[in-house]
Amino acid sequence: MGWEDELFALFDDLEEQASALHAAERTAEVADRSRAEYQQVTLASRMMASVGTTVALGISGVGVVPGTVQRVAEGWLLLSSGDHDWVVHTAAIRSIEGASVRSVPEVAWSPLTRLSLGSALRRIAEAGEECVLRLVDGTRHDGVLRRVGADFCELVEGEDRRTVLVAFTALAAAQSRA
Repeated sequence: MGWEDELFALFDDLEEQASALHAAERTAEVADRSRAEYQQVTLASRMMASVGTTVALGISGVGVVPGTVQRVAEGWLLLSSGDHDWVVHTAAIRSIEGASVRSVPEVAWSPLTRLSLGSALRRIAEAGEECVLRLVDGTRHDGVLRRVGADFCELVEGEDRRTVLVAFTALAAAQSRA
């Protein structure tokens, strides 16, 4: 082997080393960018990708509720579980099993997802159906929703038809009885 062949072999070896270093740097950069981008993913965007999926939600004051995610909106989601639907306040969700590995960015959401928790509760109130309000502390109130304010709802319960006001911050979920 002549000196030219040895020189070309050295250049080939240096090129391979440079390519390997570049690939390693690129892999690290891609991983770093992926981590940085993932911090933009919200729980709601993961749940939006899970619409139609069966999940198990761990809800404060309620426990684990299995069901199918029917709708996701600002601050709440609708879970179909057996004969009843649950309007779940997302602030009360502690864990989710079975969610999609994907997410849907908020820019791709329907304008209907801007409906608030109050909007969902107003639908129950308008129907005049019996419902159960589950609070994050484990308390439950059975009755009929009468009115829904900006940050609370009004429930009529018991034979004496007493009125209970429930702050949204204390509400974990509302379960329809229809």
